[in-house]
Amino acid sequence: MAHGQYLPPDLSKGDASTIAGYAAVHARPAALEGRDGFSYSIEILSDSTGDPAEPFGAYLMFVQWSRLGAQKVEGHLESDFIAWGATVDEAESHVGGMALVAAQAELDGLIRARDGASTRRWWTATAADPDTEHNGSH
Repeated sequence: MAHGQYLPPDLSKGDASTIAGYAAVHARPAALEGRDGFSYSIEILSDSTGDPAEPFGAYLMFVQWSRLGAQKVEGHLESDFIAWGATVDEAESHVGGMALVAAQAELDGLIRARDGASTRRWWTATAADPDTEHNGSH
């Protein structure tokens, strides 16, 4: 596939309201706007749990994209394990069926845990704080 090529959604490939369904329908990962104003794409990852009963756990990695200049990765956030399974495919399939609205809630919770309760967006955080600005008097 050429970079930047538009492909129309193929709704026969899945439910676009889920993480894996969106990726199948649109041929790219879903992207969400975090409560911090940054764009994040969603990846499903898995790892060994060390538990013989459920040896694999799957989780979400939210890739944070730069807001200015050339598009590049600025950072990422990772959830705890969300689903478990006997195989990687089983664990990842459970997470892939997660609704995008639930993924949005997970992302916002991770941002809240990182940044505190602030709801300031990046563009307001870079502006001068009116409480600390000088009002012309000395």
